[in-house]
Amino acid sequence: MAESLLITNIGELMTQDPGRGRDTVLRDAAVVLEGERISWLGPAAAAPAADAVTDAGGRCVLPGWVDSHTHLVFAGDRTEEFEARMAGRSYQAGGIAVTVAATRAAADYDLTRLLLARAAEAAAGGTTYLETKTGYGLDVEQEARIARIASTVADQVTFLGAHLVPAGLDADEYTELVCGGMLAAVRPYVQWADVFCERGASTAEQCRRVLAACREAGLGLRVHGNQLGEGPGVALAVEFGAASVDHLNYLSDADVGLLAGSWAGWDADSGSGRRGTVATCLPACDLSTRQPLAPARRLLDARVEIALASNCNPGTSYTSSMNYCVATAVLQMGLSVHEAVRAATYGGALALGVHTGRDADGERAVGSVAVGHRADLHLLNAPSATHLAYRPGMPLTAAVWRAGERGA
Repeated sequence: MAESLLITNIGELMTQDPGRGRDTVLRDAAVVLEGERISWLGPAAAAPAADAVTDAGGRCVLPGWVDSHTHLVFAGDRTEEFEARMAGRSYQAGGIAVTVAATRAAADYDLTRLLLARAAEAAAGGTTYLETKTGYGLDVEQEARIARIASTVADQVTFLGAHLVPAGLDADEYTELVCGGMLAAVRPYVQWADVFCERGASTAEQCRRVLAACREAGLGLRVHGNQLGEGPGVALAVEFGAASVDHLNYLSDADVGLLAGSWAGWDADSGSGRRGTVATCLPACDLSTRQPLAPARRLLDARVEIALASNCNPGTSYTSSMNYCVATAVLQMGLSVHEAVRAATYGGALALGVHTGRDADGERAVGSVAVGHRADLHLLNAPSATHLAYRPGMPLTAAVWRAGERGA
């Protein structure tokens, strides 16, 4: 029998569980963890006995952050690029090539050590479920190596061979390589495929070829789109039924309409029905690249499900702090605290297909606090989640449980 843990005297329990209807925030609450899952939650006064007890001291408990968009397997440094951008130089997708060269030159041991350190930083800040991507290898051997290393640490891995066409290669020939030998080499290690549909990266037709090949190979699909200007990214994502389209700094009314239409069969209040394409906003990246912040408020008002993610990467968003992303969403993007926390937990789980039930690998649902879900919890050193925006930048993470195990 798994040992049970009662976490009691919770001042505010923000469950983000749509199965509770409007009753997603509980006061004076308690949660029981049994092994890797949540076995009970409700009023602290009615809590059952457990093998061990932790007193939350009237503080707030949230689901662990679900970071659905990161690029954590890399070597090298792009500080000079950042400084130049802060001095007025515009962001160009080609900066990826600097990281590719450094990553290719790094040994497996060093890449693994760096990845573990970055994942530990994310966990210390409340992240309990983590996606990361390939895309800094850009040849068959290197992409397979990065996918293999990523799979030893991340919860889910995304194939991003279509990140940038390496210098000196024909774009169409490289696209064929991504769709053929590269896809075959990474396939044992990845669950998703992504494309960078942007000027300076891949054209719409090249992205369409990659998405079709990856779908045929059984991978879920995602799209980097509409980051540097209006473009075909959103339309491609909806056309292919992608789980998410990420960045979204520049959206036309037609783009918003397409995303809203993809959710026409979804009941947001109960979390049931046919899910559409999640709009993933990356506010730390927007600030670092000095792009307009993604229109999260506009998307929510159109009844599009959104996610918040860190986009942790060396060039445009070198942070894994989901606390920071949530604070930015509240202070600068027009979201309420509840909406921002939902986007950073349940929204990320929607984007990764682990919001309810079991995924193809049999893993329990994440992103909300509910009976039967994986026991991923984030205890704040604050009485309510409002403090994430009320006290931005402060170290508010008091404790984290991932699959029932308390972090250091």
